[in-house]
Amino acid sequence: MADDALLRPSLVWLAGLVVLVGLYTVSFKKMIVTYVMGLFAIAGLLLPDWDFFDRPFSQWLSPVSVDPGDSKPPFTCTSKRFRIYPLRLAIYAAVYGFALYKWWMFVSN
Repeated sequence: MADDALLRPSLVWLAGLVVLVGLYTVSFKKMIVTYVMGLFAIAGLLLPDWDFFDRPFSQWLSPVSVDPGDSKPPFTCTSKRFRIYPLRLAIYAAVYGFALYKWWMFVSN
């Protein structure tokens, strides 16, 4: 996994957030919900197959073709990962915004 260096600090910050939620709410159930939501959020950002999603939206339903003569390794860390695509940004904003809202309503009650 190419994002191992980013995954570890993310999990440490998630553990800190879970402890803070536990101290604030004194609820083990809310700690578990925070942990699971955090894992899904981290996995949604760090684990997708970016070679698949870095294609135009109309090609997402077709398989990724691999050139047999391509000599570069399959997992390279390049700056193309941080390109902004409007459709991807809208989907992420909608999904993560809704999840954050539901989590906050659960934790604050």
